[in-house]
Order: sequence, then C-alpha cells, then structure tokens
Amino acid sequence: MYLIVGLGNPGPAYENTRHSIGFQVMFSWSRDLGTPLTRRRFQSRHAGTVIQGKKILLICPETFMNLSGNAVRAFADYYDMDYGNILVVHDDLDLAVGRIKVVRNGGTGGHKGLDSVIRHLGTRDFPRMKIGIGRPRYDEPVEDYVLAPFYRDQKDVIERVVQGAVRTCELFVLEGIESAMNTSNCQNFAN
Repeated sequence: MYLIVGLGNPGPAYENTRHSIGFQVMFSWSRDLGTPLTRRRFQSRHAGTVIQGKKILLICPETFMNLSGNAVRAFADYYDMDYGNILVVHDDLDLAVGRIKVVRNGGTGGHKGLDSVIRHLGTRDFPRMKIGIGRPRYDEPVEDYVLAPFYRDQKDVIERVVQGAVRTCELFVLEGIESAMNTSNCQNFAN
C-alpha cells in the first residue's frame, strides 16, 4: 500500500493558498481517479483506490499544517506502512514556481508541516515531493506570503504544476522513486 499525503490547511480561507498546494494536488488526483476525498478518519479527508494492482490512499490532514504529523502517524500505524511508501507533498519556498523536486528523505527546510511529520514518525526517512512556491516578490512577510494565493500571473503555471505533480505521484506508485525523481526533477513547468 502507498500513502500519498498532501499537506495544507483546511477550510475555504486556505483553499488556493501557496501553503495548501499539497491539498490541491490530492484533490486534482482524486478527481482524475473518480475517487473524491470525502471519507473522514484520523482527522483527515481521504480516499482509497487501486491503480494497476497497487493500493493507494490519498490523505489531506485537517489538523492544520503544524499538526499534520498526528494524522500521518495514525494512518501509518493503522496500515502498518513501510515509510518508504509514504510520499508527502508540500510547498517549498526555496524552489522557484514551476519546479517540482522529489527527494528520498531530508530535513524540514523550516517547513512546520514536515517538522510535525518527522517528529511523529520518528524519522526523516520518507520520500517527499517539494513544489516550488518561490520567494515573495514584494517583501511580504513569509508568514503572510505562504497563506496567500499565488500571484495572478502564476495561475497557469500552477495548473501545469499540479498536473505534473499528479503524474509524479503516479510514477512514484507505479515505477518507484527513481523514476519519479528522474522525470520530475529536471522539468520546469514555468517554461
């Protein structure tokens, strides 16, 4: 089984914000799969399905970003997950808008949601997909910037990024992390 986690904040106020790009990817993939994220368990919206014989569970923790690890740990324990089969999708300030980077493991880069997941799982050894949100253009405080929507001229790029991220999630499940990294890490959806 594969657990694909989109990080974000719940509620309409955060729906299209930079910090909730992980949710946007999960909602887009669930629509493509015809499996809406309507079920609730472990303080999360989730949906399960099978693609090419592989079971997947898409989850969006509704605990708010800084407590995301509670939900991830609950699912991981309940399904006795191999942490190598957990992919966490999140925003990254240090990547330009249009970029996706899949990594095997690593630190938090200051991301509070990732910090929560690491603390609750007790390890940094799980794959993640970083989605570039870039840095503020207009000297906005970072706390405000991540909780705001993308700039108007980035909307088309973000639509392509979300679709690219969905394809990357599929590659991760069907072909493994190497294939996901090799395909996605060299692309720039801003071009």
